[in-house]
Amino acid sequence: MPEPVRVLLHNAETSGLAAKTRATNPDVIVEECQSYAALTDHIDRFRPDVVYTVRFDGTPGYPRDSLFGPNGPAWVANGGAGIDHFRVWDPAKVTVTNAAGVAADMMAEFVMGTFLHFTLDIPSLQMDKVHRFWRVRTVRPIKGQTLLILGLGQTGRAIAKRAHAFGMTVIGTRTRPKEMENVDEVHAASDLHDLLPRADFIAVSTPLTETTRGLLGKDEFALMKPGVILADVSRGGVINGDAVRAALDSGRVAGAALDVFESEPLPEDSPFWTAPNTLISPHASSVFDGWEDASFDLFLKNLGHWIAGEPLFNVVDPTRGY
Repeated sequence: MPEPVRVLLHNAETSGLAAKTRATNPDVIVEECQSYAALTDHIDRFRPDVVYTVRFDGTPGYPRDSLFGPNGPAWVANGGAGIDHFRVWDPAKVTVTNAAGVAADMMAEFVMGTFLHFTLDIPSLQMDKVHRFWRVRTVRPIKGQTLLILGLGQTGRAIAKRAHAFGMTVIGTRTRPKEMENVDEVHAASDLHDLLPRADFIAVSTPLTETTRGLLGKDEFALMKPGVILADVSRGGVINGDAVRAALDSGRVAGAALDVFESEPLPEDSPFWTAPNTLISPHASSVFDGWEDASFDLFLKNLGHWIAGEPLFNVVDPTRGY
């Protein structure tokens, strides 16, 4: 008989995950690890075939080398969508999957909510309420406006669906352009400079790769339409921090909702805290009640494929980063 599959669960809290794994796959051998520091020892001793791992304590200190070292598993299942903390790996030795799509709808709601935050001028309305000040004001419609989505993966497509329902014109970029539902125009990523001047709103939902690092810098902000509103739910490093701050200071960017930063947590002395017309969130656009359950259920479904010898889904290409 074949040896039972050995699964290591790596998260801050694993007891519920372990119970669910044993209930759905009684023949699997499960071990739990709740810290970054202990992962190497667990892998060296347990020699798992599969590791389900969540970046639960930030990127600095994440034990990437333990996963991809000589005793590492044949399959690393990332509990989130982003895999930039894995850097590079040899796909001939280890398969990496992610949880892309689990939080796409929530992130799309987040993006549309931040757009409305700025177009309805919610901060000023709140201040007027505090001061009991009644004044006539004008709000900005988004119907008929053009939204540029950078990265038409599952999150980008979910944003497009909601923007289309609001009556927006949706244009977007992807590595391999093709017609897509709810997107009026799909362009190659290399067309970015031609698209930026057309956008009233920009949603950044592309993964962080060597080609997307610094995707929006000084030159790109100079091409944007004055008064553009920006939402970034990608990864810190896709947008150049100095460039977006300068664009906010000059007013070229009328509002920016920033969910990700090059340094997280955002340092207390970061100028973003005092940047005008900026909505800051702590990398929370994908965090909703039940997201961990949804991510883990996706992993268990994939584990069933692994045990049955069937192809895995959500396999990540290390050269593309998704």
